[in-house]
Amino acid sequence: MTSQDAALVELARRFGVATEYDDWVGQRMSVPEHTLIAALGALGVQTATSDERAAALVSHDREYWSRALPPTIVGRAGTEAAFWVHVTDGDAAHVWVRLEDGTVRSGVRQLDNFTPPYDLDGRMIGEASFALPADLPLGYHRVHLRSGTGESSAALIVTPPWLGLPDRLGHRRLWGLATQLYSVRSKRSWGVGDLTDLTDLAVWSAARHGAGYLLINPLHAAAPVKPMEPSPYLPTSRRFVNPLYLRVEAIPEYSDLPKRNEVLELHAELTRRAAKLDGIDRDAAWKAKRRALKLVHRVKRSAGRELAYGAFRAREGAALEAFATWCALAERHGADWHDWPESLRHPEATGVADFVEKHSTAVDFHRWMQWQLDEQLAGVQSAATRAGMALGIMADLAVGVHPDGADAWAMQDVLALGVTAGAPPDEYNQLGQNWSQPPWRPDQLEQREYQPFRELIAAVLRHAGGVRIDHIIGLFRLWWIPDGAAPTEGTYVRYNHEAIIGIVALEAHRAGAVVVGEDLGTVEPWVRDYLRERGLLGTSILWFERDHSGAPLAAEHWREFCLSSVTTHDLPPTAGYLAGDHVRLRDSLGLLTRPVAVEQAEDDKEQEAWLAELRRVGLLAQDGEPDTEQVITALYRYLGRTPSRLLALALTDAVGDRRTQNQPGTVDEYPNWRVPLADPAGRPLLLEDVLVDRRAAALCDVMRAETGC
Repeated sequence: MTSQDAALVELARRFGVATEYDDWVGQRMSVPEHTLIAALGALGVQTATSDERAAALVSHDREYWSRALPPTIVGRAGTEAAFWVHVTDGDAAHVWVRLEDGTVRSGVRQLDNFTPPYDLDGRMIGEASFALPADLPLGYHRVHLRSGTGESSAALIVTPPWLGLPDRLGHRRLWGLATQLYSVRSKRSWGVGDLTDLTDLAVWSAARHGAGYLLINPLHAAAPVKPMEPSPYLPTSRRFVNPLYLRVEAIPEYSDLPKRNEVLELHAELTRRAAKLDGIDRDAAWKAKRRALKLVHRVKRSAGRELAYGAFRAREGAALEAFATWCALAERHGADWHDWPESLRHPEATGVADFVEKHSTAVDFHRWMQWQLDEQLAGVQSAATRAGMALGIMADLAVGVHPDGADAWAMQDVLALGVTAGAPPDEYNQLGQNWSQPPWRPDQLEQREYQPFRELIAAVLRHAGGVRIDHIIGLFRLWWIPDGAAPTEGTYVRYNHEAIIGIVALEAHRAGAVVVGEDLGTVEPWVRDYLRERGLLGTSILWFERDHSGAPLAAEHWREFCLSSVTTHDLPPTAGYLAGDHVRLRDSLGLLTRPVAVEQAEDDKEQEAWLAELRRVGLLAQDGEPDTEQVITALYRYLGRTPSRLLALALTDAVGDRRTQNQPGTVDEYPNWRVPLADPAGRPLLLEDVLVDRRAAALCDVMRAETGC
């Protein structure tokens, strides 16, 4: 290794960029130099030449010694948290803590630190170490340092050592439905399943069948322009919600609308159009719903409602203003802010304030819709828990955001430019994945005291009893792909998981919520141990649960702190999976790296192994060939044999649907996220049909019996 290579490797180490990794078959892979240069460049570190690398090392040292305190200190309640301070060598350091309630705490203990002083432009800087008291309360506090005539402070985040399940659950096991809300339409919804439909589904599953929660797809906001992004996992904002999910008629001011006939006509025309389509047409739904919402927005509000709106705006603050501004700008200039005039490409750019002043009504419309969504989401959670749900709605948090969207515009200083997030090749996506999303910059999150992340988690949990975090492994390390490169040319970048997971646990503790991490795919073994140690639940999908020999993992060996299900939205519903639909679909789309006959034979072998396991435990008869419905019932009963605390029933399985909602590795080659709920014959089902469906009721009652709810 040359000295130039050594400098690049050292910089990668300092910034958490992997220079090598183990792939999904256990082979050690070296990261190309061009990938390291791109990843470090996205972190603001220029490393193309040897001079740049040498300068970057010096700059990193100087930045470290120039700081009096770390940007953010993170500790766990019940444990002393150690941290460093920098003062003029020989000067005394006085350290104390101010809690978020204003209380001042002393008792900070100094530790041994024999690090030699550093010469910073002729001033010798000494380093001292301190330990915080172990009995500090949970919350967001500040550490203060006084030395000589100077005083500084840093964020202190004290997190729960263990989250687990909320105390109100006791030792109960819960089952819940898992569904893609947009696909569950009713006679009264506007072509897309909405929050009133969600309320009805939650009340039915809780009151009639004892469901403890309802897991839904991310409700994150999409750009309010045509074509509307169909993927709930590629939103324009994760902090705010898609107004497509609003029920217009549930807004209080609708009752005072003078032109209600116009709204009724819009709804009737949209319903007629939707009935002729075997698909979800978001553009048509949004066009009609937007016109209706504009009419309701103009209705004068009561004094009390104005106060409530003002309180919402004050709570959401600058983030709401930025989001509403971006939406109004997108309607005028298109959804890609990179193509806007230079004076509008940053929230603090010269033309933004003038635009807001000139288009205040348009900005307020988007601000107002978020208020309505907040109220309707609160109503859903209230109705769900009043109907008997122990948790209520379980939200879903996507990995990232659209590179051209609202969050990327508002938080472009905290997101990495020049790279996108994705996943390396694995068994089910052998070409790797590029999600086209800009990842968080770990250094900027720390510099900003994790405030953007804290606000995001708090918002997602505001009206939910739980959250599923998609690809939670990305909170430990995330696969960064340089712009223009293939997914195979990426590398892992590490995050401060102690801080990030700690914040998730703290916000969930405050909300009385459970956290489920989707920990499938390529996972370092210690990560699952860490999540278990912190009381975050994992995810088990039956088809993926195998022992060391590759055979089905016996039910008694599944994880307890886990949400377990038979299938996931990235696979066909179980009826389709049993029929091999996923193999034929991937073959037709050119996604296989092995001959289709080989893939099908391997899939048949795996399914036969599971059928044998079901027979072994007495859930299927030893003789005869079971039908699809019998196998599905047996698979869900098998979940009941596991110790998993949360069990999930896919609504598609409950009604016998067989079409997948999403095929990874495709965009428009398959109608991802646009498939309506259907019966076994492929005929679209409305929510009213679900509520009286024999198959759905029977499978829900199986889940109730297995969990004792």
